[in-house]
Amino acid sequence: RMTIRLNGKDHAITESVSVESLLESIGLGDKPVVVELNKEALFPREYSTSMLEKDDQLEIIIIAAGG
Repeated sequence: RMTIRLNGKDHAITESVSVESLLESIGLGDKPVVVELNKEALFPREYSTSMLEKDDQLEIIIIAAGG
């Protein structure tokens, strides 16, 4: 069991998972989001290959259209 920082709060994961898997597990797999891993923005094509490790910092911003 590992802990990462997700949007500034501790979040437990059972094993190293991809950013894509984490997004799916928290209900954001099909949402337009911007993801920053350890203060570096990721391209959506990198979500499936970027693996989360203990103490990683992940920021997820949901993109919402508005006026």
